[in-house]
Amino acid sequence: MQGKIVKGIAGFYYVHVPGKGIYECKAKGIFRKENQKPLVGDDVEIQILSEEGKGNIEKLLPRKSELIRPAVANIDQALVIFAIVKPQPNFNLLDRFLIMMEQQGIPCIICFNKADIDENKEGASYEEMYRACGYKILQVSAKTGQGIEELKRMLVGKTTTVAGPSGVGKSSIINELQTGIQMETGAISTKIERGKHTTRHSELIAMEENTYILDTPGFSSLGLFDLEKEDLAKYYPEFVKHEQYCKFTGCAHMNEPVCGIKEAVKDGEIAVLRYENYKLLYQELKDKRKY
Repeated sequence: MQGKIVKGIAGFYYVHVPGKGIYECKAKGIFRKENQKPLVGDDVEIQILSEEGKGNIEKLLPRKSELIRPAVANIDQALVIFAIVKPQPNFNLLDRFLIMMEQQGIPCIICFNKADIDENKEGASYEEMYRACGYKILQVSAKTGQGIEELKRMLVGKTTTVAGPSGVGKSSIINELQTGIQMETGAISTKIERGKHTTRHSELIAMEENTYILDTPGFSSLGLFDLEKEDLAKYYPEFVKHEQYCKFTGCAHMNEPVCGIKEAVKDGEIAVLRYENYKLLYQELKDKRKY
């Protein structure tokens, strides 16, 4: 029987079999021998041991993708959630996440929550900035339901990893997207406008047959691992068409005199905010190599 691992805790793997439910399984010793570790998201063949929902994982089916952070297999896309206000979005953190997904070839949907309290309509400018980079953008409100049905349609038939810093309403949105598991929602600390961490382990939630979402622990910082400063620009999709106007091959888009990227920023074709983040991350990678 085939299913998908939706959770792994203390050596037990919980496998969702569409139409049948969830089976608590152990992995056979052969995986250890072959240095294979089942991951949340893996499609597997299981042997049913009892009608009480016990089983053994017999075989790992081939993976189409594998994420390192969080350790999960067969992700089709990522959904990153930030609030428009309360708290204000940390765009440096958002850009780091987008780079991380670009590195792993995973398409990204950016979701800006709390549209219901966006009095200054800041969400529209955020949407415009990231849409120009080629990303799918959605403004939603977990409170009023605005945009939730459209978001659901974007997830159908896919396994989606959901990420975002705490306090942005991630768990509330997940609760709106499905009915099976109610995520614990953290109280917002009024002093710092950040939520208490409520997600403790990675877990796939079945929304419907062949549609899963993976909630990942709230992140507040992301290091740029395994990335050379010379490669950073290739993870900014909006840079590509302007690089042909750089005078030097291998232009860093920092201090060079004739640079297509800097010109595009000046002309308003690349967002100043995105370029400023690029410069900060480039410097961070440069400094990292010194040590």
